[in-house]
Amino acid sequence: MIKNYWNKGKKQKTVTIIVLIILLIVLFVLRDDYQPALLFVRKFIFVILLSALLLFFGLRKFRKSASTGSRLGILVLLSVFFGILYVVGWHFKMYDYMKTYNVYNHLNKVEIGELPLTQNERIQPLRNVFSMANESVGETKDVSLPHLVRIGDENKWTMAIQPTEKYVWQGMTDNTEEVFAVSSTTPFPRFSSENRIPVTFSIGESLKFSRNTYNAVVQRFNFFQLFTLEPSDTYYMQNDSGAWVQVVSLIKWKGFLFPYPTFGGVMVVDNGEHDFNDYLERILIGKGTYISPENMKNHEYLTRQNTLAESVSRLQAESLKFLGGFSDPLPWNMKTAVKIPDMAKDQNQQPYVTDFDFSDTKTGAFNGLYHWFGLEPVGAERTSLSFSVFVPADGTDKLYYYDHATKKQGYAGVSAMPLKVKESRKEYDWSANTPVEFRPYIKNIAGKKRMFFMGTVSSINDKNAQQFDGAATPDLVLVDSEYRDVVWIDVKHPSQWDKTVYEQLNEAWRASEGIGYFFAEDTKTIDIMQQTVDSNSVIPPVDKTSEEIEKLQKQIDSLKAINN
Repeated sequence: MIKNYWNKGKKQKTVTIIVLIILLIVLFVLRDDYQPALLFVRKFIFVILLSALLLFFGLRKFRKSASTGSRLGILVLLSVFFGILYVVGWHFKMYDYMKTYNVYNHLNKVEIGELPLTQNERIQPLRNVFSMANESVGETKDVSLPHLVRIGDENKWTMAIQPTEKYVWQGMTDNTEEVFAVSSTTPFPRFSSENRIPVTFSIGESLKFSRNTYNAVVQRFNFFQLFTLEPSDTYYMQNDSGAWVQVVSLIKWKGFLFPYPTFGGVMVVDNGEHDFNDYLERILIGKGTYISPENMKNHEYLTRQNTLAESVSRLQAESLKFLGGFSDPLPWNMKTAVKIPDMAKDQNQQPYVTDFDFSDTKTGAFNGLYHWFGLEPVGAERTSLSFSVFVPADGTDKLYYYDHATKKQGYAGVSAMPLKVKESRKEYDWSANTPVEFRPYIKNIAGKKRMFFMGTVSSINDKNAQQFDGAATPDLVLVDSEYRDVVWIDVKHPSQWDKTVYEQLNEAWRASEGIGYFFAEDTKTIDIMQQTVDSNSVIPPVDKTSEEIEKLQKQIDSLKAINN
């Protein structure tokens, strides 16, 4: 048809050329709009090709068949095939099963024989931080979801103060002009003064059209990356020169049979004002500098950092259910099958980003931020801790796991923690409060490396279950995963936490493990002297010679009185 139109004359040729040019421009400029369709084809390429081939040959056979019975038979076979494909692949989730198995086979797994220690414990859970940040902005502003990142040698919650999505015009015209960066190790996060950093980004997560972070990053992809990469979480951090940047985590899809997601590097977006040149750049070539996973080690601020998409790390941790073999997670086996437990009312699900110290584990792993998972048996009534999984948060191609089940440690898992906390304080109104986000707390206490779960008691809004009360002094608990005892600790004095735990549990440990005595305070001689001098209740020393002299003096006085 196009050829016939082309041959009609000069005018038709001109129209055809103009239409093709416009079509090419539209395809080029709007590639962020149709890129999800390209990704869909990439994710399901095997199923799409198999279905297309069967459909092509089936319909071809259908057209060549003369009898009605043959045609009906072909239609029935095609219907049965696509019905089975849907039921097995999607209803029973066998497609996801195979995808997860692909992840497991390509995973660089390292089993460790000793748990790492935790450090720089974060006090507030993510949802509390999010609530407090929203309390500090006006009607026309939104706060992006907080992420725990490394800023220099500190761990901080960072989030953007951006135009609200409720008002479309502001999302089209305003910039992202401030970033919150609050310490994660303090119970008193402040969302003002030095923690409210003025920095301008011309693109943002809540902005519209080409100014949206997702759209601008996709526009930056080359032709092949459009089929393999997709933007994920957005982080705010300082680069090696101290400037604030947006770091967008990328997911890369690999494989032909049942493609699976992996870490695909990051796209780094510099700060800057919105102007006409910026507009042309976004429309034509997008925004950002692509840094591949192999080159991230060349940027200090991206090492030991939190840049890995949580959807990728969740799939990697879940794939450990195949440690017992390909068929073990099937319903008739499940000897070693595990799951990532979902916490009721706790809107921030695993992974919990935690700072670990691997110095004494002899694994060569770095000290820094990891995505931690506590895997449990598949059954809803089983709440034991089977595996502790440590996925490097900077996308390093390794996964460390500790096998609690094989070691027969009998530790309680994350999903068992809320009821233990509620049972320990029955006077609480647990209908309006709930213990949330039980992250690991691993310390050397009383001569042994011990594992606890640290949880925070948060109040929940009755009308909005996602709105948590971010108190400046939250109630904090440590639950011994082995002894199941709940220790309520003073959030304001973290240096006393280990001693508080010891004071509550030392007798149980001594009876069960035969440990010695720890946290004993030696009293110095100078302290005793000082106590004696300062005390008002000190009894003066008794001089026996003086008593005898006084007694004799009284007798002499009595004899003199008789003589007189």
